[in-house]
Amino acid sequence: MKITFSTNNTTGKLLATGHHRTKCKYNKCGICQLTCPTCNKKYIGQTGRAFRIRFHEHFRDFKQGNRKSSFAQHLLENGHSIGTMEDITETVQITNKGQMMDTLERFYIFRETNNQINDRMTVKSNLIFDTIVRNDPSRGLPNTYSA
Repeated sequence: MKITFSTNNTTGKLLATGHHRTKCKYNKCGICQLTCPTCNKKYIGQTGRAFRIRFHEHFRDFKQGNRKSSFAQHLLENGHSIGTMEDITETVQITNKGQMMDTLERFYIFRETNNQINDRMTVKSNLIFDTIVRNDPSRGLPNTYSA
């Protein structure tokens, strides 16, 4: 008699975005990506609040010249403009707060190592992330998956 176990909780399924094209996606929380409309560098961050609320905080910091937000700081220091939420915000992963959100954020920042705005200290060597990106460079890209 043989007994086997399997799981639906695979790495591929955990990284699939289920990218939604409706405005209601901005009412969710998880990992989002802001793309600078001038230089196309990316800021990746997590939020336990609605994506739209977090975008408006970045927007407010930019308009007020406040450098609390790394994204606003990048725009201000380089004389770049800010776009609309719909133009520069991608919902990368919808997920709840916790260790999974932390890990996913680190993965998506790692994936954009050469084209990101995030603090360089948040990008650390990770053999698992490196293997995933090396074997499937498009893994987890926001526009790769569709609902």
